[in-house]
Amino acid sequence: MKRAVYSLALGLSAGLALNAPAAFGAVTDEQVQQLLDRIEAQDRRIAELEKAAQKPGAAAPAGAVAAVPAPAAPAKPSPAGWAEKVAVQGDFRYRYENIDQETAASDRNRQRIRARAAIVAKPQDNLEVGFGLSTSQDGDPISSNQTIGNGGSRKDIYLDLAYFNWAALPGLNVTGGKFKNFLYRPGKHSLLWDSDWNPEGLGITYTNGPFFGSVLGTWLESDSNSTEEFTFGTQFGVAVPVSEAIKLTAGVGYFNFNTAGKGTFYGSDTAFADNSFDPVTNEYLYDYQELELFADLGFKVAGLPASVFADYVQNADADEYDTGWAAGFQLGAAKAKGTWEASYAYQDLAPDAVFGALTDSDFGGGGTDNKGHVLRGAYALTDKWNLAFSYFINTIDQNTGTEQDYNRLQLDMNLKY
Repeated sequence: MKRAVYSLALGLSAGLALNAPAAFGAVTDEQVQQLLDRIEAQDRRIAELEKAAQKPGAAAPAGAVAAVPAPAAPAKPSPAGWAEKVAVQGDFRYRYENIDQETAASDRNRQRIRARAAIVAKPQDNLEVGFGLSTSQDGDPISSNQTIGNGGSRKDIYLDLAYFNWAALPGLNVTGGKFKNFLYRPGKHSLLWDSDWNPEGLGITYTNGPFFGSVLGTWLESDSNSTEEFTFGTQFGVAVPVSEAIKLTAGVGYFNFNTAGKGTFYGSDTAFADNSFDPVTNEYLYDYQELELFADLGFKVAGLPASVFADYVQNADADEYDTGWAAGFQLGAAKAKGTWEASYAYQDLAPDAVFGALTDSDFGGGGTDNKGHVLRGAYALTDKWNLAFSYFINTIDQNTGTEQDYNRLQLDMNLKY
């Protein structure tokens, strides 16, 4: 409005100047007085316009020139809008590890790192697309650790995530590609699945009140020129409050691996992760039709979060050595600065209870045919930085030959971003 007022004032002044006599010397006193009167009238008019402009919703005085709105500036992409749709997330871990195996000539000591980074985008409200990279030793499907050394050589980076997650309906999500394992692991223990394993295929998850369920289809090998194998499974459970401070999560799962008569899917021709195989043809002896029962009870002790869990699995196709179980507890949670946690678990896993290539890569050195204890603890230095340890006191090869002790100590520094 003020711009319009000043434009009007400028136009009036220009008009006065144009109407002034060309020869200044010919101006009479009467003409000068007329000019002064016109300027005074102009000043009064400008004052009226300014006063009217200061009143919201007031109509412009009669004869006022309407303000012409300035053309809108071209729309520019909003940096804030881009930031709301795309996020970068990841973590870094530095680890010292000591392995004391009874049949080895000496202890094994090594330094290891794990670095993961992912870009997660939300092109629309019900769709998420992710892409992530990770360190790994030779592309190990169940470990993102990389041993440092080798003269300071460059370290390998692998595709760790490449997926979409579509919220098709309220509570129903469809996921495809290479994605984080969404199957429930009681106590976050790795009896069936290592925590670093990311399935490749398609999955569906569903939640409705206390009920949850999932269906997973994953390719161990999708190329028909190789040993093609598509594995599927499902899991159903319920999470219900027992009381105000106690919550029970329990469920059942079934997973099917058609491996009998087939060779290994990763590693050497004899890398069967302690599962039974034919040493002549180097093929699995059994399928793995795994029935799982699990329960997880969460509560508080002296104001600290606590939980106990139990997990049981049996392979319906094996003739013997077909069961496995784990149980344990945790106290505290090392999440916010100054918090801590401690946990204990016991595991007993027979050679053919589960598909050994996907179970915990640390307990007993990986694979099946192991039993024993694992102690863990952590302390949060900040909300994103903690120090942790894990100590495995295990017995391995108890059913298939030379039973031996296997102890493993891990000291970790973990950072998230």
